[in-house]
Amino acid sequence: MPKLSIIIPFYNTAGYLPRVLESLTEQTLDDIEIICVNDGSTDNSLAVVQDFAQKDDRIKIIEQENKKQGAARNNGIKNAVGEYIGFVDSDDWVDKDYFEKLYDAAKKYNSDIALATNVRIGNGKTKKRLNIEKEEFKTSLQDKFDICALAKNPCPTNKIYRTSFLKYREIFYPENCYCEDKLFVTKAVYFANGVVTVPGVNYYYFRNPNSTVNSKIKKHTTRLIQDKNNAKRAVLDFLKEQKADVRDREFWAITKEIKIFNFSILTKKESLHTKVWCLFGILPGWRAAI
Repeated sequence: MPKLSIIIPFYNTAGYLPRVLESLTEQTLDDIEIICVNDGSTDNSLAVVQDFAQKDDRIKIIEQENKKQGAARNNGIKNAVGEYIGFVDSDDWVDKDYFEKLYDAAKKYNSDIALATNVRIGNGKTKKRLNIEKEEFKTSLQDKFDICALAKNPCPTNKIYRTSFLKYREIFYPENCYCEDKLFVTKAVYFANGVVTVPGVNYYYFRNPNSTVNSKIKKHTTRLIQDKNNAKRAVLDFLKEQKADVRDREFWAITKEIKIFNFSILTKKESLHTKVWCLFGILPGWRAAI
């Protein structure tokens, strides 16, 4: 059993795949498997991965019809045999000692999750979306949520997860939708025995201008807005179902909406213990990042 399974879903990212595959095949932790899930690519992405696989037998290729990233990641989880699982998007990359440091920290604390700094790169800017400065092991629910910045940045990729924990809890991604990561990360952090923070190592998130999430095509934008609120609603429903003892007014979702000519006038927004009607999406007394 390898120490780590790294899951990479890819769809028409041939130009970026060499960068991510080089960053993974050159990891200082070499006892790994690299599971590349082809989500129905129509460019030469598959050929790029096959070329790397011929040179490195740790690379495994899974092919599926185009079902979006959630289904591709789930396919990877089901086929993973490593002790821990990590996710890397096909246009991102990591430091060469990234997985070694996360794995060692997870083993040191017997932690279900290890967490690293998340660096966003794009539009000529570099910004740390989450900055880990010291090693800590957080076990209380609120502390776990806070250290992961779960209300603002529920990122699945700057973490590793114990494989047996994910499979035992049946934590998988919602499929056939965008914003699939919110519910997955919330469930994982909620049920984890703890989260260990790992300083001095980075996950690099590339803001790809050609990705669907950044697309300005109307059909994608409309679907993204809908899926984004559906994801927030799913997270809110989960936390209410679990009677989660975390701060109110951090997890919001639209539960009712009144439109005129397809323009939102009134919306009912709910958090764990608060319900408000908002005019033009503005919460009375404060603004929410919804």
